[in-house]
Amino acid sequence: MVEIERKFLVKTTDFKEQAFAKNRIAQGYLSSEPERTVRIRIKGTKGFITIKGIGSDSGMSRFEWENEIPLDEAQELLKLCEKGKIEKTRFEIKSGSHVFEVDEFYGENEGLIIAEIELESETDTFDKPDWLGEEVTSDPRYYNSYLSKHPFSEWNKE
Repeated sequence: MVEIERKFLVKTTDFKEQAFAKNRIAQGYLSSEPERTVRIRIKGTKGFITIKGIGSDSGMSRFEWENEIPLDEAQELLKLCEKGKIEKTRFEIKSGSHVFEVDEFYGENEGLIIAEIELESETDTFDKPDWLGEEVTSDPRYYNSYLSKHPFSEWNKE
């Protein structure tokens, strides 16, 4: 129940033509406290509840528990979430023996595209596609729970 993942900014939209899956995601947080993040997510036609613990010093590892819940329950629980919903499309792209999940954000986080890769250990190696940019694993501004409260449009003035 430990998730090990790395996050990267994405330089181009070339990943879209390589995607083998694509889903619209809406999510909110019942608790956005780093010690116990509780997320409600609708991915396509499925609902999920996820509980995450505080991250390691590297930002790569943390406790994660997730369960599928009925779609109608997820829709009702989203109404109870803290202010600041996340809307995005997730693209899944195979790269070597791994899969990148690339999230293209909408709304107040428009313009942000983040790629995540789940690993078996913090020392795992993986192929880096050309469209992969700067690593932001240890930067809490790129956590979805942070983006729900402090949207990309508020702090990115490029």
